[in-house]
Parts: sequence; C-alpha cells; structure tokens
Amino acid sequence: MDRVWGAAARFLDGLWTTIWLAGAGLVIGGLLGLAIGTGLYVSRGGGILASRPVNVVLNFLVNFLRPIPFVLLAMALQPVVRHFGIPGIGNGYALVTIVFASTFGIARIVEQNLVSVDPGVLEAARAMGASRFKVVTSVLLPEALGPLILGFTFALVAIVDMTAIVGIIGADSLGKVALTYGLKQFNWTVVAVAILLVIIIVQIGQLVGNALARKVMRR
Repeated sequence: MDRVWGAAARFLDGLWTTIWLAGAGLVIGGLLGLAIGTGLYVSRGGGILASRPVNVVLNFLVNFLRPIPFVLLAMALQPVVRHFGIPGIGNGYALVTIVFASTFGIARIVEQNLVSVDPGVLEAARAMGASRFKVVTSVLLPEALGPLILGFTFALVAIVDMTAIVGIIGADSLGKVALTYGLKQFNWTVVAVAILLVIIIVQIGQLVGNALARKVMRR
C-alpha cells in the first residue's frame, strides 16, 4: 500500500508541476511573444509603425533563436540563469528555458495571424482619427483574436512537450517521473501513465482553446 501511495504522490507532484510550468510558460511566453510578434507586424514595410531597423532586429532574433532544439537551448541557457542567481537545475531553471523558447515561437505565430487582418479595417480606423496605438489595441488585436487563440492553443501543445523534456534538467514534471521511475527502472507502466496524463492535459487545452476561438469568431 505504501508503494501505491508513493507512486500516486509522485504522479500528482509531476502532474501539478507540469500544469504550472505549462501555464506559466504560456502566459509569460505568450505575453512576450505577443509583444514581439505585434512589433514584427507593425514595423514591417507599409505597417502602422513601419521601421526597417526594428523589423530587421526582431526578425533576426526570432529567426536565430526559434530553430534551436529545446534541449540544446536549455543547455546553453544554464550559465545565463546561474549568473542571475537561479540554480542551474530544477523548476526555476526549467521555467526560464520554457519561457525563452516559447516567446520566440509564439512571436512568429502572432505575426502570421496578424497578417490575415484586412488592412482596410486598420486604414479605416486611422481615417477616423484613431492613434496608432489605439488601432493596434482596439482594432488589430481584436480582429485577429480568434486565430490568435488557436495559435496559442497550438503553442500550448509544444510547451507541454517542453515540460516533459525539462525532466532531464531536474524539473519535477511528468517527464522526470517517467525518466526516473519508469525508464531507469524499466517500469513501462509508469511511462505509459505519464504519457496518458500528458495526452489528457493537451486534449483539455485543445478543447478549451477551440471552444474559445469558436465563441470569439461567431461574434
């Protein structure tokens, strides 16, 4: 019985850590990615705040950092997080790497979704006297809200994948449970349960995201 309760406790801890890492990564990385992605869109040629230097710098950052495999990125960030007093192993380090990776992936998703907004709507708002900032916050982002929700839902799947990977750097996620108590002990039941829980998290996130997007796009 003690073994059963011990296994259950490990799964609950791993599940909770996975959920909060994914949630925090989506919120923080999502806000940063939204800012960078919006900056990419408005600074492009003919954009509301067209600026070639800004657009070139943002594009370079996204194109340079986004393709780096997550495991390698986590390794590369370790001396950086240590410099700021964050231990190079554990949940804090894992969150930093997840936020960093998700920020640039979401930035590109945001830019691609904003491109789908009819420029005529933005021009009409400007013609009515709205400031550039007002156009972005009151017209551009609301017009793209449905597709943006779907984009963030897609990003959530990738972020949950990251929470599994950070088990190798000491994060107490389901990935660590599967690695420590499953793979290393040849206990495939533990691995299977961890996979099942991750699938459930992703499916719930997908259903909620799809429902929100449908609700927004029906307005």
